[in-house]
Amino acid sequence: MLNRKLVDYTDISSKFVKSIVRVVFHDRRLQYTEHQQLEGWRWSRPGDRILDIDLPLSMGIVEPQSHPLQLNTVEFLWDPLKGGSVFIQVNCISTEFTPRKHGGEKGVPFRIQVDTFIQNRGREYQEHVHSSSCQVKVFKPKGADRKLKTDREKIEKKSLQDREKYQPCYETTVLAECSPWPDAPGLCCGPPSPMYRSSPTPCGLLEGNCSPDQQGEQMLPSCSDHLLPTWSTQDTQKWLHRHRFSQFCRLFSSFSAADLLKMSKDDFVQICGPADGIRLFNSIKGRCIQPRLTVYVRHQQQAKPMPSEDVYHAIYLDELTASELKEKIANIYNVSPQRISRVYRQGPAGVHVLISDGMVQNFIEETCFTVSTLKVGDENSDGYHIVLK
Repeated sequence: MLNRKLVDYTDISSKFVKSIVRVVFHDRRLQYTEHQQLEGWRWSRPGDRILDIDLPLSMGIVEPQSHPLQLNTVEFLWDPLKGGSVFIQVNCISTEFTPRKHGGEKGVPFRIQVDTFIQNRGREYQEHVHSSSCQVKVFKPKGADRKLKTDREKIEKKSLQDREKYQPCYETTVLAECSPWPDAPGLCCGPPSPMYRSSPTPCGLLEGNCSPDQQGEQMLPSCSDHLLPTWSTQDTQKWLHRHRFSQFCRLFSSFSAADLLKMSKDDFVQICGPADGIRLFNSIKGRCIQPRLTVYVRHQQQAKPMPSEDVYHAIYLDELTASELKEKIANIYNVSPQRISRVYRQGPAGVHVLISDGMVQNFIEETCFTVSTLKVGDENSDGYHIVLK
């Protein structure tokens, strides 16, 4: 249950405010793979949602909504002068995201975050006023009882001085003030989370245009957004948001990128604590992760291309699968992957060989391919086959 009057809204002219509640991963490792994790959960639990509002128990909220594609987000309106209570249901457990699906008491931690907005001049709820969050773990009843018992026994064995380092128990969920979630409405502090990314607009390759969208170029993982010494404090704040260090934005509000780059690991550990301090240090100073395979592609021209058009584009592959190759080709040419039916490689005597995962795994490093397209079905069809030569 979340029951909290966020701030004093007596100066707000609009009667209602809008709160967005989301359940996300607390660990940075899982935040990077959030899209894949949630898609896997969606396939294993068709028709279910990660987060719901228990309407019979909730009071003082109106227009509750849940987007069918955002399984971990709900939103509602409420009157801050009267207050309100919202009961939420988290329909997945922490151990569903552990490698063997039965992590016992060591399930992954979630974060419940509430972002609240008032109406702007356009009467849209996009002016941010408050954010709060807390870390939670969700277990089945027997697992929860066992974990509470284990934690209680651990605390009882510690000295009184060590016990003071832990937070006391509360009857209801207590949320601490925090920075807004990066992809909240009206915020420009960072790119959308992978969970909410949209498909690229179909154009370019399938219409015969040989100039791919430059924004679709594949960047090396972990190398495309390093801190630059020339960045201002505002740029540094945006970088912290993008890399899920929002809780330290206020702490580093007067730091430029050059200030952070001069700090040592011990400095970060002392300021942010052992876990977050090491994470932040590794994000700033860490080396980039190399892809498992790199290939180059160029769109085939009907006529002989000009030297300026004869340009190859790099594709970096990590999973070495045919589906990943198709998605990366579609991304480079700003095309929806759903429009690409199959990907072939031209073999001996011009035969078209369907590309499989095994074929991708046996590609030679830095192979160059020419990309051509074949129409699928009749003229009314919008599907295509891709042929690599």
